[in-house]
Amino acid sequence: MNPLTELTLDQLRTRRSVKWQTHPADVLPMFIAEMDTPLAPPLAQALSTAVERGDTGYAQPGGLFEVYAEFARKRFDWSPDPATMRLIPDVNTGIAETVRALTRPGAAVVVDTPAYPPFFAKIRDIGRNVVEVPLITTGETAAPVPDLDGLERAFAAGAAVYLMCNPHNPSGAAFGRDTLLTIAALAGAHGVRVLSDEIHGPLTYPGVVHVPFASLPTAASAASVTFVSASKAWNLPGLKAAMAVPAPDAAEPFKQLPVEVSFGAGLFGVIASEVAFTDGGPWLDALREGLDHNRLRLAARLREEVPEIGYRPPDATYLAWLDCRALDLGDDPAATFLEVGRVALGSGPTFGDPGKGFARLNFATSPELIDEAVRRIAATAHR
Repeated sequence: MNPLTELTLDQLRTRRSVKWQTHPADVLPMFIAEMDTPLAPPLAQALSTAVERGDTGYAQPGGLFEVYAEFARKRFDWSPDPATMRLIPDVNTGIAETVRALTRPGAAVVVDTPAYPPFFAKIRDIGRNVVEVPLITTGETAAPVPDLDGLERAFAAGAAVYLMCNPHNPSGAAFGRDTLLTIAALAGAHGVRVLSDEIHGPLTYPGVVHVPFASLPTAASAASVTFVSASKAWNLPGLKAAMAVPAPDAAEPFKQLPVEVSFGAGLFGVIASEVAFTDGGPWLDALREGLDHNRLRLAARLREEVPEIGYRPPDATYLAWLDCRALDLGDDPAATFLEVGRVALGSGPTFGDPGKGFARLNFATSPELIDEAVRRIAATAHR
């Protein structure tokens, strides 16, 4: 069964999460990375059992690191070492604390833009400087890729860290092995530490393979730190559990990460994640089929109703990066879609300068709600 078709709009509106409580009831929310699915049954059962026994204390990783290592081996042909992993509350916090531990104040952190908006705030909050290197595209149907020349210039200028998001949020691009090898060579040549956010790794589409950066046979990948979680693929962001996975040459300096960082993780997050990585595979595969259908349905509906919007179905993630510049709605078309069409999308400019004129849409919902979102977008565009 497709998990994306199991809940009605009335059921979704009873949820207490950010997605369903931020806007009035007449707004269709498609802005934040929450999925409109029930919990996978094995996860729901595990959490129900924990509640029944009052297992609501502080989190410790249990067998999470070992089961993730086995999941990564089967899914990605990557065998990270469970002994070096660290429990963190979420990927963004783990990245910020790792940058704090491994760099000095004022250090330059290179980020591909458009980029996940909290990256900017977190990096600046810890006193480091964001260096934006916009992704580039080679054609309307090609996935955006890192600007390798731009990265080399930023690395040569003294960057300490390259924060990579792969699969990429918001574009949905999955960077290929050759691109990653070139990045590794550049990072190695300039002594740049690569931190790789791979939270969307399980959510690739047919014909696309996620390549963990740390699986590459290079010195730079051996010195990298990867950040992973079950939160996106199984819809668990509120349960607070993720992992920092240092590669072999990063294990020793990574010990500088304060032990307090792990205290923010939640025990329910650990319990649910363990079950996700062991027994959640069939549910995940059904979800990916549903998302694959939705990404293509969205493309068809946009072509029919708002052909002015540019959209390339993503290689991974459940995020659509919509180029609305031809609609002449200004830098932040999401603001107009919300005010006029009563559909909430992610604000493009919050993803950095390349996001001006764009909006992000979360299509992890039912096909019917995708159709409704496009109708509202079209009504706004053609008012």
